[in-house]
Amino acid sequence: MRGREASHGARRAREFEVFVAGAAGRLLHTATLLTAETPDANPRARRLLTHALAYTYAAWDRLRGEDPYDRARQQLAIRFTRTAWHTYGALGRHRPEAAGTLARLSPQERLVVVLRLYEGIAEEQTAALLGLPVERVRTICARAITTLLHPPRGPAPAVREVATP
Repeated sequence: MRGREASHGARRAREFEVFVAGAAGRLLHTATLLTAETPDANPRARRLLTHALAYTYAAWDRLRGEDPYDRARQQLAIRFTRTAWHTYGALGRHRPEAAGTLARLSPQERLVVVLRLYEGIAEEQTAALLGLPVERVRTICARAITTLLHPPRGPAPAVREVATP
């Protein structure tokens, strides 16, 4: 009996390693977009991905035909939502230390934009994943896109006078 369990464990580990080799890069990019960190300095995104992959590995035998990428992405979204609430508060906008355009969005807006536009998930699926009505997902996405396309204007740059000879 032990031989069969060991064989099953080794097969499970190999399958998971193959999955991670193929999906980890894209999942890390998704996590980096969610956290609005830069690709070369993304410790929160890496931590988020590690937790999502650990959960996916723990549930590996129960997937039964379910796409492991979908499960891992779902865990990224769930864990991001939990950590964003504690890290940034309910609306958590404008993190000054974050670089990039997505940092201007609230965590919820960022999550919807990443799922809808980067991951290509339909509104209905995004709404089901987040436990929101479809119309709410549509509104959040539209508001986020407007924020990204029309950033708030800051003060006008100072005009320097050029000395004439």
